[in-house]
Amino acid sequence: MNKKDEQEKRKIEEHKKHPMINFADSINRSMIGDLESLTKGSCLTRIITTANYRNIVFSFSMLLRIARCKIINIIYY
Repeated sequence: MNKKDEQEKRKIEEHKKHPMINFADSINRSMIGDLESLTKGSCLTRIITTANYRNIVFSFSMLLRIARCKIINIIYY
């Protein structure tokens, strides 16, 4: 057998041993999305994915700054 067949056989055995864990993983991937497939896409897909992640990080950092300013204002006033 080649490596791909061995990996497939291992996945099947793992699924038989732990069906609920694999079910939960499938549910999580359906809700969140498979990030690995996004990074394996075309150049345009990678650019869009990177831009989205940067926007999320930027938005989160701005929220933290706003929260920190409000906390400082509450403490000093």
